[in-house]
Amino acid sequence: TVTTTTSSFAENFSTTSSSFAYDREFLRTVPGLLIVAEIVLGLLVWTLIAGTEYFRVPAFGWVMFVAVFYWVLTVFFLIIYITMTYTRIPQVPWTTVGLCFNGSAFVLYLSAAIVDASSVSPERGNHNFNSWAASSFFAFLVTICYAGNTYFSFTAWRSRTMQ
Repeated sequence: TVTTTTSSFAENFSTTSSSFAYDREFLRTVPGLLIVAEIVLGLLVWTLIAGTEYFRVPAFGWVMFVAVFYWVLTVFFLIIYITMTYTRIPQVPWTTVGLCFNGSAFVLYLSAAIVDASSVSPERGNHNFNSWAASSFFAFLVTICYAGNTYFSFTAWRSRTMQ
């Protein structure tokens, strides 16, 4: 006698999707709002530069790298926090990861914002000046957001290590 069992994809999907968590309240917290601001403002930084002939000024390559790199990682972290994936991977020290991420983003974005601001010059091309000046302004705003999240990450890390 041969016994066969079959399972449908829909059955497996419905059992695994019930463990899917969604944290609606995260976006109402200050760190959640800062992450959303980082994503929106970071998008403005790199699109304002990417829409110009930025390759003529080598310094803007650094600004683009920092802006795009941290934009992608911030979107990734937002997804992790909203879906509460960090609760399913307890082996990762999330408070330390958040502190390192936000601290490095703050330092590198500060350097990119300074490079961006110092590279803006009306002599380099009048048609690019406004976009570059705006990207510099938004880069400093993103830097402030990452500084705020670094503070909140540090307090979370500190309270975690004190326990």
